[in-house]
Amino acid sequence: MTGWRMRSPGRGTAGLAEIALRPASEADHAALWAMLEPVFRAGDTYAIDPAITRADAMSFWCGGTHRAFIAEADGQPLGSYYLCPNQGGGGAHVANCGFVTAPGAQGRGVARAMLAQALDEARAAGYRAMQFNFVVETNTRALAIWQAEGFEIVGRLPGAFRHPVAGFVDALVMYRRL
Repeated sequence: MTGWRMRSPGRGTAGLAEIALRPASEADHAALWAMLEPVFRAGDTYAIDPAITRADAMSFWCGGTHRAFIAEADGQPLGSYYLCPNQGGGGAHVANCGFVTAPGAQGRGVARAMLAQALDEARAAGYRAMQFNFVVETNTRALAIWQAEGFEIVGRLPGAFRHPVAGFVDALVMYRRL
């Protein structure tokens, strides 16, 4: 699915802004790194080494079975997500995703737009469900969005994530049928 568009709440008096989502390409790597680097360096939402290199981050986000997408408005990158099978073999019918929103685009509906498209993409690809394996419990904005879109917490991993400020916190497994 390409050329996916959604109207989203804009900032200030700008009213509504249209968010376009498209497959990411190698030409997007600089924009992806600009979004991923601060998130990975912060170390508070992803179980990724905060010292990850740009090359390794691009390999993680765009490589293997990951299909990466870019969210943008007026040519400005606002966020990205990847979609992939959660597991191989008997678990390949369940999708998995990762999401990142550019710092200046938070609170503008970008994550919701990306999730809506990810759910559409997953259905179109034949997935029967979507699972998030490791949602850090302190990531309250993401938790609120995922739960508002029908994801349920189906598992809790006590103290599984070492948050740089809060210490050892739980990681949640979230699931939704498609």
